[in-house]
Amino acid sequence: MCAAFTQDSGSLYPVIESLGKAADYKHSFLHPQWKNVGKWRKAARKLVLDAFTYSPAPVVPDARVLERMDLGEVIREKIEFSTSPHFRVPAYLHLPKKQRGRGPAIVDLHSHGGMFLYGKEKVIDLGDGYPLLRAYHKANYESRPTATELARRGYVVLTIDAFPFGERRFMTPEDVAALGWDRQKYAEEDARTLNRKCQQKESTIVKSLTYAGATWPGVVAWDDMRSVDYLITRPEVDPARIGCVGVSLGGYRSLMLAGLDSRIAAGCVVGFMSTVRSMIARHVDTHSFVHFIPHIHAQLDLPDVVALRAPKPLLVLQCKRDGLFPLAGMEESVTKLEAIYKKAGAAQAFESRFFDVPHIFNIEMQEHAFAWLDRNLRG
Repeated sequence: MCAAFTQDSGSLYPVIESLGKAADYKHSFLHPQWKNVGKWRKAARKLVLDAFTYSPAPVVPDARVLERMDLGEVIREKIEFSTSPHFRVPAYLHLPKKQRGRGPAIVDLHSHGGMFLYGKEKVIDLGDGYPLLRAYHKANYESRPTATELARRGYVVLTIDAFPFGERRFMTPEDVAALGWDRQKYAEEDARTLNRKCQQKESTIVKSLTYAGATWPGVVAWDDMRSVDYLITRPEVDPARIGCVGVSLGGYRSLMLAGLDSRIAAGCVVGFMSTVRSMIARHVDTHSFVHFIPHIHAQLDLPDVVALRAPKPLLVLQCKRDGLFPLAGMEESVTKLEAIYKKAGAAQAFESRFFDVPHIFNIEMQEHAFAWLDRNLRG
C-alpha cells in the first residue's frame, strides 16, 4: 500500500523536512554565540541583504508630483520617485492639512490577495468607480482602507506600488493594444482576466530576475527602504517618527522593512508571522513566490528577521483562523520574539495579540494598531 503523502511536497516531504530540521539558525539572537545586539544585528542584516542579491547603485529620489488633490482634511499627491537606476516608482502621499511643522509618517505597505491590477490603491479610498477595489477593501480591510484612515488621523502616509503590482504590473503587447493602461476603463471580466494572467506569471518573474542576478523579494524590500529615503526629504515629516504597517504581503513587507531599516521607529506586522519549519508541511502553496528568499532560512527564522529591530518597538497582530499559516507556527513565532526581546533587554518594546478572525485587517485590529502607533510615534 502506498503511503498517503498529504503535505504540499507529497512524497518529497520527508527528506525536505529533514533538511529543515538540520538548520540551526546560527544567526538568530537566541543562538548562544550572540551576546551583543549591535554585533548580531550587523551580521544578520548583512546575511539577509546579501541573500537578496539586489543592491543597485544609490540614487537620489528625484521625486516628481504628477497630481495634487484637495480631499478636505487631507491633500493627496500622486508622485513618482527613483529607487534605483532601473525604477521610477509610482506612489501616493497623503498630507494632513492640520499638521504644523514636522509630524509622524507611516509607510503603508499594500497586500497581495491575487490582485495585481492595483497596488498602492489597495490601502486608499478612491471613492466610487472602482468596484474591484471596493470588493477588495471589504474582504481585506472591512471596507476601511488603512492609508486613508491614517491620514485622517493626522499621519503623513506614503504607499507605493510594489513590483510588479499596479502601474508596475505585467502586461503583454496584446493587453496594451486591446485595453490600454487606464484601469478605470477595463470591463470587470477583463480586469479579472488580467489579474489571473499576472498571477500565472509569478514564476516567470522569479526565473527572469534570477537570470538578471536579482530576486523578487530583494527588489520589493529595496524599494520599500528607498520609500523611507523619500519620506525624509519631505519638510512635513519628522525623520525620527516614521512607522510602517501592512497586512499579508504588506505584513511581510513590514516585517522586512522594520527588521532591516533602523529609521523605522515603530513597526507593525499584521497577518504575516510564523516559524518557517512549521509551514513546510501544508503552508507553502498558500504563499506567493515573493515570500521566499534563498539561503536565509538555514540561518534565520522569520521571527529572527523582524527582531533585527530590537530594542525598537514592534507590534505583531495575528489572525487565529488564518488559513495561510499553522496556528502552532504563529504561536511559536510569538514565543521566539518574546525571548529575543527579553534577551535584548527590551521585553516591554514587543507586543502581540491574536484576534479570532480569518486572514484580514479589520477595524478592531486597525484600532489596536493605530492606538499603538500613536503611543510610539506621538508620545
